[in-house]
Amino acid sequence: MHPPLRLDPAALMGEITAFQRKLAAGMDNLKHQLEPEYANTPRELVYREDKLSVWRMKGQGKPTAKTPTLIVYALVNTVWMTDLQEDRSMVRNLLEQGEDIYLLDWGYPDAADRWLGLDDYINGYLDRCVDAVCKQAGVDAINLLGICQGGTFSLCYTATHGEKVKNLITMVTPVDFQTPDNMLSSWSQHMDVDLFVDTMGNIPAELLNWVYLTLKPVRLNQQKYVGLVDILDNPKELQNFLRMERWIFDSPDQAGEAFREFIKEFYQQNKLIKGDLIIGGKPVDLGMISHPVLNIFAEQDHLVPPDASRALERHVGSADYTQIAFKGGHIGIYVSGRAQREVPPAIHQWLSTRD
Repeated sequence: MHPPLRLDPAALMGEITAFQRKLAAGMDNLKHQLEPEYANTPRELVYREDKLSVWRMKGQGKPTAKTPTLIVYALVNTVWMTDLQEDRSMVRNLLEQGEDIYLLDWGYPDAADRWLGLDDYINGYLDRCVDAVCKQAGVDAINLLGICQGGTFSLCYTATHGEKVKNLITMVTPVDFQTPDNMLSSWSQHMDVDLFVDTMGNIPAELLNWVYLTLKPVRLNQQKYVGLVDILDNPKELQNFLRMERWIFDSPDQAGEAFREFIKEFYQQNKLIKGDLIIGGKPVDLGMISHPVLNIFAEQDHLVPPDASRALERHVGSADYTQIAFKGGHIGIYVSGRAQREVPPAIHQWLSTRD
């Protein structure tokens, strides 16, 4: 009988020595790397209030779309995931398609923002940002492209301020917050969010990042750093890796009250699909959304499972509903090569028939 595992000591020692040599050379290369920049697509500031900014993104030519599109990101992380690097930029891709793109950058909340709630963000900030884009573009209604939690905000906004929205696009957006495969939801069900927020005030970004990383602890905390050794001698790939790391860990804290409300109202009580949600005294009824809706979700999304997004079809009131399933993950839908080939062109095609 042969042993189940054959090991050649000499070969193993050779691999270890080569690994150590590559690691030593790569660490020297790493020391000379500058902080990576995002794609830095040209932009102009069109509105600023408190911590937030609204940017109009600039392409090589003038937009051909008649209706501008405002990208509404989540309060977690930053909107620059959509403009990460030149060859992996959803924003640049949409601009090349002829879309007129604006970005809502929420900024970095501090202690002064501790008591900001969902009403402040949706009926206050978001509403005024929409007004600013309408004024800038000279239109009465715009397209909203909401991402993740920003998509949930966009749904709530469209349901209550429908006259200011022409078309609605949601990407990797949670709608049903209690699907069986939603690990974040499972973790939050028995959370004493009042004690948590009353103790912490604003929720530190470092704590939230740790929560997201522990959803896939081996893949996100070990494998990717072991794999880093393979690209330490490739300056371009190393810059791409560091750029992603910068985006992941350059995250804003969360305004405590908004965090409290979002966990309670959405995760713990699932009010959005139950029809019980009230924000700022206004009932939020997805059935009131009669606008054209494009819902894009990722089939391998570990943060927003596909079923959490698919639920929108059953609850939205629109007769013009389209959904696209992307073969990728929560972040890959913006930065993968496949995403660049498939997602922005699909968005442009959908919008162009409704512009």
